[in-house]
Amino acid sequence: MNRLSLERWQVWIYLAAILAGLLLGGAAPDVAPLFEWLLWPVLILLLYVTFVQVPLLHLADAFRDHRFVAAVLIGNFVLVPLLLWLALPWLPADPAVRLGILLVLLVPCTDWFITFSQLGSGNTPRAIAVTPANLLLQLLLLPLYLWWLARAELAAGFAPEQLLPALTVVLVPLALAALSERWIEARVERAIWRERLAWWPVPLLAVVVFLIAGAQVGAVRAATWLLPVVVPLFAAYLLIAALLAKGLAVLMKLPADQGRTLAFSLGTRNSFVVLPFALALPPGWEAVAVVIVAQSLVELFGMLFYLWWLPRRLFA
Repeated sequence: MNRLSLERWQVWIYLAAILAGLLLGGAAPDVAPLFEWLLWPVLILLLYVTFVQVPLLHLADAFRDHRFVAAVLIGNFVLVPLLLWLALPWLPADPAVRLGILLVLLVPCTDWFITFSQLGSGNTPRAIAVTPANLLLQLLLLPLYLWWLARAELAAGFAPEQLLPALTVVLVPLALAALSERWIEARVERAIWRERLAWWPVPLLAVVVFLIAGAQVGAVRAATWLLPVVVPLFAAYLLIAALLAKGLAVLMKLPADQGRTLAFSLGTRNSFVVLPFALALPPGWEAVAVVIVAQSLVELFGMLFYLWWLPRRLFA
């Protein structure tokens, strides 16, 4: 099996991992504390191997194609937040559900966005080039967006001392990935290490969702009522994101392959970057993590549709 085949099957791998976690957590509730303890180091490792694939030291490369990068940044950091602001009156009233929806939809993806761009006949070099800009801007702008869109939920759910562990889980792998990139690029033969690490995000994310499911069986059962609410919402987001990309691509006069890449960028979200913040919330807010995991699964099924729709219909 090559890496692209593994990534094509990832949605089924994650579903199997979630079911296995729920079964094990339901049969042996005593594993929950162990799973909660294991979750943090596995999540740090997942973020590290993901960030290593992002050309963090080549931010300037993203801005060489001004029209494409402008379309990606306007779409992700202007239009999507405005769309969520307009949707606020129709979001569920539950504060945890609202916070989960906003957390996950405000941050553009930086990993399987590249994979799906490649599989969907997008422009892979431009997808790779724009990822460091997407990653750094989302880390800078997410607090501002949440203050704007979810001020009440933040006041109820977050305390400053709870943010430090979550920030550490994100920033430490980011710093280590930047150091690793410098080390890898110092010698040509070291590039093999990046290739080897590229195999790890899918199995590590499967372990993460397995641990979450096993540790949060009760929360998952209690949140089953969420699925009929959030699944159509996330599916509608995927449809609107693709249409936004089409409009931007026409406005910016982008070629079809760049339009597909733009659609994959707007459609995919960075769920496991915000996952540490969801897991750092106090008891009673477990639904936030459930919403984020549910979005990931809806998105992966949506990407299967994108792979057919974008190259054959929307950006033929």
